[in-house]
Amino acid sequence: MTGAGGVAETYDLALDPGRSTLDTAVRVAGLAEAARIDALFTADLLRFGAQGAIGSQEPLVFVSALSQVTSRIGLIATVSTTFHHPYNLARLFGTLDHVSNGRAAWNLVTSSLGEENFGPGGLPGPEDRYARAAETLEVVNALWDSWDADALSRGPDGRAVLHPERVHPIDHTGRFFDVAGPLNIPPLPQGRPVQIQAGQSEAGRALGARYAEVVFTSLPTLDIALDFTRAIRAEAGRLGRPGGLPLIFSSFHATYGATEEEALRAVRARREAIDFDRGRAQVADMLGGIEPTALAELPLDAPIPESLLPDVRSVHRRRGRVDIFARYVREGYTLRELVIAAQDTGHWAAAGTPEQLADAVEERFRAGVLDVISLQGLADPRQHEFVVDGLLHELRRRGIVADDYSGTTLRENLGLPVPVPRARRIAPTG
Repeated sequence: MTGAGGVAETYDLALDPGRSTLDTAVRVAGLAEAARIDALFTADLLRFGAQGAIGSQEPLVFVSALSQVTSRIGLIATVSTTFHHPYNLARLFGTLDHVSNGRAAWNLVTSSLGEENFGPGGLPGPEDRYARAAETLEVVNALWDSWDADALSRGPDGRAVLHPERVHPIDHTGRFFDVAGPLNIPPLPQGRPVQIQAGQSEAGRALGARYAEVVFTSLPTLDIALDFTRAIRAEAGRLGRPGGLPLIFSSFHATYGATEEEALRAVRARREAIDFDRGRAQVADMLGGIEPTALAELPLDAPIPESLLPDVRSVHRRRGRVDIFARYVREGYTLRELVIAAQDTGHWAAAGTPEQLADAVEERFRAGVLDVISLQGLADPRQHEFVVDGLLHELRRRGIVADDYSGTTLRENLGLPVPVPRARRIAPTG
């Protein structure tokens, strides 16, 4: 865990859409907590179809249910700022923090899909989405800070006593929102839920540098991870934030084997099953939605001409992913190699024995570009053995992952301090 100078682990609760029941999630949550994994991570997709999950659960409702059958594991819910109001977000996540006794975390996204379900109007441009996200965070944090820590006390009869003078309006007037405040729920166990931000475009990096405690990123290679981490922490430093923030959170698409050859066989089998015609369309999507016909006649073993790359400023959705795949094109990847890379949608992927995969994790940890890692596979008995008895056991043996929870809140387990409320303006006297 990061608090002990190591890597924290989350479990990606991406359940089989046909089996996304609470019973399944409860079983997986129990396995994750027994393995002393730090948090459960829930993504969110807001449409039906190819780029939206069938059976995708609403994250906040889902993890709230899981809070009642777990006691130590953190609960990360992905929620969009584009389609939610900050006062509701402050209440929802504040309530989750209360009902979980301090285990809530918000993975903030600005969304690249689903606007057809939140009309009228289409998806706002990236600049507007990130401006709205920044204002949302300002409002939400002000609402969470609107109660002094001692605004409630216990009276002689044991009942709670409210001190109204210690509860403050926020009187926010902005471009997107007018919110008077204060929040109508008491101070939170963690002060604020842990704030995670997903996004690595230029605008996403700026938002993360200013506000995020943890940044969830797609960093498929060590070089890309180094470039991203140096850039976002340099920007955070210029903004006066403490060193080491934000923490870097990477998903890890691991292919396990009892031997290296077994793992590589699984990789080869997956690659042999690739539909390369469909793969061309995936690459077109990864490059910002260029016309798939532009790739239709290109030989698989030839590089893509750089002339096909879009100006990233013209890309409306997932600019960070476009940056990654455009970099691959400039490095001379063939179309075949890009199709293969697109199967992991730009995420970090590795194959090998648990010990070899631990080497890959340790390399990034020692390079200072990995603080939190997302794992999958606990529900399958053989994968569970590879993850818990293999990879996690090896990382704990090396001192990279802690053996047990270090506290009762997610903040404590991630080594994050309780935020200090911003100073409030004092009205002049006389």
